[in-house]
Amino acid sequence: MSYVDGFVIPVPADRKEEFREHAARFAPLFLEHGATRVVECWGDDVPDGTVTDFKGAVKAKADESVVFSWIEWPSKEARDAGNGKLMDDPRMHEMGSEMPFDGKRMIFGGFRPIVSQAR
Repeated sequence: MSYVDGFVIPVPADRKEEFREHAARFAPLFLEHGATRVVECWGDDVPDGTVTDFKGAVKAKADESVVFSWIEWPSKEARDAGNGKLMDDPRMHEMGSEMPFDGKRMIFGGFRPIVSQAR
């Protein structure tokens, strides 16, 4: 079964286009190194929760939006191998480490799907 890397990222609202361009530059590299899909979603309807919520999870500020992203891989092994190749790919380093968001507040993790249905 597939494997999914998931991300929740606080991004300054006025840097939306910069973030989109950043993500669009990196997505082809993930695909080249084995990912099957890369999805970046700009928060559109992200309500405040009673106990916790997406904004609270990343300590989003009033002028920030939450991005919900995922990368699908054929397997965890393919993800591990792909990430290794990405770290060795000189293009990753040429693109620079400047991110249009505070990477320290990004949350991420790897997930094994337990239910997956499609039409």
